[in-house]
Amino acid sequence: MNHREALLTGLLRVADDHLILGHRVSEWCGHAPMLEEDLALPNIALDLLGQARALYTYAGEVEGQGRTEDDLAYLRREREYRNLLLVERPNGDFAHTMLKQLYFSSFMQLWWTAACGSADATIAGISAKAVKESAYHVRHSAEWVIRLGDGTQESAARMAQAVEDLAPYVDEMFAPDDVGSTLAPQMLPDNPALRASWDAQIATVFSEATIEPHVPRASISGGRDGRHGEEMGFLLTELQYMQRSYPGAQW
Repeated sequence: MNHREALLTGLLRVADDHLILGHRVSEWCGHAPMLEEDLALPNIALDLLGQARALYTYAGEVEGQGRTEDDLAYLRREREYRNLLLVERPNGDFAHTMLKQLYFSSFMQLWWTAACGSADATIAGISAKAVKESAYHVRHSAEWVIRLGDGTQESAARMAQAVEDLAPYVDEMFAPDDVGSTLAPQMLPDNPALRASWDAQIATVFSEATIEPHVPRASISGGRDGRHGEEMGFLLTELQYMQRSYPGAQW
């Protein structure tokens, strides 16, 4: 894998993560358990989509084939998406949503912080804005994980189930690959090197939430290679509907 191919793949991966998770979070609009969350979650979704847009725009420039952010977001096939399996998981209950958000936001806060020192000025510039947004996402989701984990018997049971269900998807965030070996750490962060800090951050939240960590029997991966769960097809059907039904439509 040459440098340009690695950079394009790396940008698309992170952009896809944010697009797909942003869509998942937006599904709570009008369905959140309280009015405050009905305002907070769409704003988080907008942050994620804004980060995706910046990355897709730069990915299109790196690719050099004239594809726009809309082309990359809406006109690729399922196997062309390289997002983590974690972010495409169905929302489930509120405990699942908040834990998934905590896992990803904590990872991305570390990632954006490291990327602020990228030798690529565009990546560094995107990261400088995104790291501030990620800090809020971590704080918001951590507060809910603590509130639910150390709450009622019912909320604690739901959070414990979320920990068990999502544990197999964690390792994929930190898996080494050709992109990392080509670009890290000068251009993009070295994902495996972020693991210790992520573990420590999650352990702190779990301790306050009185949550026991769960060690899965096996890890589940494949999203970085374009192998997704069946839920991804349904998600893309909804996400891409307008663009594919009315190509090139403008407001």
